Amino acid sequence: MTEFDPAKFEDKYVHYFPELQQAYKNAFSRINERYDSSLVHAIDQQVLNESEPFYDEEDGFWIELPDDPHDRITGVVVDRERFETVLEAHVDAIETELERVFNV
Repeated sequence: MTEFDPAKFEDKYVHYFPELQQAYKNAFSRINERYDSSLVHAIDQQVLNESEPFYDEEDGFWIELPDDPHDRITGVVVDRERFETVLEAHVDAIETELERVFNV
C-alpha cells in the first residue's frame, strides 16, 4: 500500500495515478452490481470522466463533478431523480474507495 501524503495529492496524477485508477475501478464494480449497467456506464463515461478527486485534511476525499451532469447523459433515458440517486451512490463509492486505497 502506498503511503499517502496529502501534500502530494495536489499533483495526484503524477504521484497516485495507479491508486486513483484502482479506486475508480473498484467503485465502478460495486455500483455496476447494484444499478442498471447502461446507466452506470453512461455516468462513468459521460460524467465521471470529467470529475476531479480532491483531498482536504478536514473533510477527507471529495469529488468535484462537471456542471450540469444530467445534461451530459446521452444514449440512456433516465429521469433526473433516478440519475441523481445513482450518481450520488457512485460518487459515495469513489470517495469510500479512495479512503480505503489510501488508508485514510
